[in-house]
Amino acid sequence: MDAIAFSAAHSNMKLLDSNTLNPDRTVSTSFSVPKSLVSFSCKSSGKLQVRDKSRTQGLVVSCSSSNGQGLQLSGPVEKRGRLGQAFCSVGTVSYGEFALESHSQAVEEKVGVLLLNLGGPETLDDVQPFLYNLFADPDIIRLPRLFRFLQEPLAKLISTFRAPKSKEGYASIGGGSPLRKITDEQAQALKMALEEKNISANVYVGMRYWYPFTEEAIQQIKRDGITKLVVLPLYPQYSISTTGSSIRVLQKIFREDAYLSTLPVSIIKSWYQREGYIKSMADLIQTELKNFVNPQEVMIFFSAHGVPVSYVENAGDPYKDEMEECIYLIMQELKGRGVGNEHTLAYQSRVGPVQWLKPYTDEVLVELGQKGIKSLLAVPVSFVSEHIETLEEIDMEYKHLALESGIENWGRVPALNCKSSFIVDLADAVVEALPSATALSPHAGSADTNDRGSFRFDPIRLLFGSILAFILLLSPKAFLAFRNNFI
Repeated sequence: MDAIAFSAAHSNMKLLDSNTLNPDRTVSTSFSVPKSLVSFSCKSSGKLQVRDKSRTQGLVVSCSSSNGQGLQLSGPVEKRGRLGQAFCSVGTVSYGEFALESHSQAVEEKVGVLLLNLGGPETLDDVQPFLYNLFADPDIIRLPRLFRFLQEPLAKLISTFRAPKSKEGYASIGGGSPLRKITDEQAQALKMALEEKNISANVYVGMRYWYPFTEEAIQQIKRDGITKLVVLPLYPQYSISTTGSSIRVLQKIFREDAYLSTLPVSIIKSWYQREGYIKSMADLIQTELKNFVNPQEVMIFFSAHGVPVSYVENAGDPYKDEMEECIYLIMQELKGRGVGNEHTLAYQSRVGPVQWLKPYTDEVLVELGQKGIKSLLAVPVSFVSEHIETLEEIDMEYKHLALESGIENWGRVPALNCKSSFIVDLADAVVEALPSATALSPHAGSADTNDRGSFRFDPIRLLFGSILAFILLLSPKAFLAFRNNFI
């Protein structure tokens, strides 16, 4: 805009001629320009220079009084390279024997990005409490309404008996999960990528089951005075047990806080279909295929984290559909590059007696060996960071099983971690999500959120749950059945 013209009759200020204007009287008015607000008042003579840093063009403001005398305000404009930040500088404008003075007013938007992830124990001593937090989540073990009082004691029992085996797994990869370190690195890389796009943002990390907890990150967001927030779960595909569980926590905290309840938030619920992510995954696969003697003979084996079938069939979890579409898009990208390898999808990490999404990774590996497949490239498609499921479950357990089953050549695609094209795509996702930020809906959580509520310490529930646990411990048959099914 080269000029903004306005009439004194339509402003909040009355311009009087020099014979009737009291030079000591100050009358304020204001008008809007893109991304800025200029406020000024009538005073004695002087000069006014206004810089609108959101534009590169010159800004001219003019008006006229009833006697035809002119008023003009002009000045150079400087570009401000940060999204959501605009400033007006102080200055004066002459009008006969008096002038207008602008009062500097900075309207700065503070953008925040919250990365959500699972979390993991950083030491062996953290394993049992981490597992307790995991199994105490009603979106991980979904008990019938009648038995929900058992959630916490059941979590205590399962975590106690799973801890020794889990500690062995974490010990084999260095004594703890690298997830926090990698996620912190991703956060820093994302911050830098956003700066390259002229967006100054604070990037926070919130873990669901270990430090730094999502609740801690949200409190820091509040302390920092963030005015617009993008929530970015580091799970490409949406599931009740991952993104849904974290959103449920956000919903509860935001609903109970006056400041947070009005904070504009944009949640990116899934992003598996993004071009940058698909191409980044294809890049990794294509690179690893070159390590085989005969790349064209390699079976591409996608292994995704599983979820119970009931989540999909009864609770409407879109995870299975999104995962299958994700695999399709990756393979289409590879075919476009001339890579036509066979591929398959299986699900890993099942727990408990219920049916999980099939086919199971361990069973498929055996079947492929029996069919004569000799070269296999494992692709951990639901993980964007290395952690226990990739470093121990895939690299050790599944590799050993595959070689035992007749697979001769084994390879594994690394997690995306801080791959530059992946981080840049996440930054693009944040930029695209910012304009749609609105106050978080109280119904934006996972399925069955209102029905489940939150689980807090309840002595009665703990007592009855402990009695059940005690019975299981005293009854060898009951305990063995429980251990075989859940542990």
